Amino acid sequence: MPKPVSFQGVYPILATPFHDDESLDLESFDRLIRFMVDLKVDGVTILGVLGESNRMLDREREELIRTAIKAAAGRLPIIVGASHSGTQAALGLSRMAEQLGADAVMVTPHAEPVPNDDRVFEYYRTIAEGIRIPIVVQDHPASTGVHMSVPLMLKIVNEISGVACVKQEATPTPPKIRALAQGMKRPVPILTGLGALYGQFDLEAGSQGFNTGFAFPEVLMAMVQAMKSRDSARMQALYTRFLPLIVFEQQPGVAVRKEIFRLRGVIRGARVRHPGANIQPAVAEQLRLLIAQVLPGTDITKPIDV
Repeated sequence: MPKPVSFQGVYPILATPFHDDESLDLESFDRLIRFMVDLKVDGVTILGVLGESNRMLDREREELIRTAIKAAAGRLPIIVGASHSGTQAALGLSRMAEQLGADAVMVTPHAEPVPNDDRVFEYYRTIAEGIRIPIVVQDHPASTGVHMSVPLMLKIVNEISGVACVKQEATPTPPKIRALAQGMKRPVPILTGLGALYGQFDLEAGSQGFNTGFAFPEVLMAMVQAMKSRDSARMQALYTRFLPLIVFEQQPGVAVRKEIFRLRGVIRGARVRHPGANIQPAVAEQLRLLIAQVLPGTDITKPIDV
């Protein structure tokens, strides 16, 4: 039975592990979910951009959702990406997630030949009216090609009660976070994405946490805790220390993050589904050296102490 989700804290976006033949590696995926449970994150999101959702068959989506729900065993909320170019298709994916036991869905709008704010609003309203679990509105123009204005997003938040969270990834993020927070008629949490690239500044602007794929969620959890404790110096120090790794992860594609999870011993391989690019040997070596520099002498296969 879906449970209430606070949408505050850290909700990692998870990768989808594959075998070398690009079939689903459900054993690794199960282990990834359990690893997040052990880290005590506030929830996880599957089938997002990092999860290569656009390369999934519907039956594979179902397998992944079932695996995540079983591995979590009620110990943390499961948010499922349910975006699609068609409104009815997105509603169908959202209903599938709900029926399989997901606690929420994350949905992005889809670019149309002629941009139309009314249709974006109708897209979210239709999905909200067709499900009982909450919706995370993902604002990520880099992947969607849709630039949602502050007035449009406020209309969505203020008029669609099923919307329970905003994932903010439209740069520059801090000003938009402030504008959304100030314009909301009801308090809806805003979470930071973009790999925590602007993490310090987003938290200072009013973000309640992170919903992103940075492969060391412990760091983001420590940043959020520092912000809650009003220890801005510690929050800034953590951000500064890990910024090289955060920036390195921002390379196009998902290969770097998958390689980090492989190095952490959570997934068996870092295979990316074609036509996505796999990590190149030189990049993998550079990543290994960077991790050793940022986390000297640290066993990253275990939860790290920051």
